[in-house]
Amino acid sequence: MRILVVEDEKKVLSFIKRGLEEEQYEVVTAGDGEEGLKMAMEKNFDLLILDWMLPKMDGLSVLKELKSQKNTTPVLMLTAKDSVEDIVAGLDSGSDDYLTKPFAFAELLARVRALLRRSEQDRGAEIRFSDLRLDPVTHKVWRKDKEIDLTAKEYGLLEYFMRNPHEVLTRTMIAEHVWDYTFDSFTNIIDVYVNYLRKKIDRDADKKLIHTVRGVGYILKEED
Repeated sequence: MRILVVEDEKKVLSFIKRGLEEEQYEVVTAGDGEEGLKMAMEKNFDLLILDWMLPKMDGLSVLKELKSQKNTTPVLMLTAKDSVEDIVAGLDSGSDDYLTKPFAFAELLARVRALLRRSEQDRGAEIRFSDLRLDPVTHKVWRKDKEIDLTAKEYGLLEYFMRNPHEVLTRTMIAEHVWDYTFDSFTNIIDVYVNYLRKKIDRDADKKLIHTVRGVGYILKEED
């Protein structure tokens, strides 16, 4: 597995590189956003670890450019920003996960393994529920015959719903399966993303599929 780490803090970069190499990953590094973008576009990587605050080109701009070029490499964003707004901004730009500095290497490694595992398993037959269709290979989603444009996290959330229809999914379950988080403060992010998804999936449809179970979580089902 080849991992590109884009980080301008030399101590942090060395810490990440040494730790990942000890876990038998091949690690390539870049010290600024422009160099990182060039390397990510020219070579194939299994994962990109990207710092938010970078010289020459910030991580968010790098991420947006990669996604505009249809680059599908999973991205783990490193950031000192931890507000709901900042997290949503990063995820909306195409980040698959984020980790707030400072962090323990064990936590970074757990996120790396989860993203790589998810990427390997992200293949299979088309999933259907009611008039929803989801293709795990292309990450495309349709409601009836209309294609729906989803961000990476909206897609991950919908796939979790569609693999568990008629089951009440608590915020804790969603946090653990879609974001690999377990702490309570992340529930605001989940609510934001469920609302995003609901608007795209249900807004123009006669039949609503995503429902709130008050005080518990959410469920994918056809209206009673």
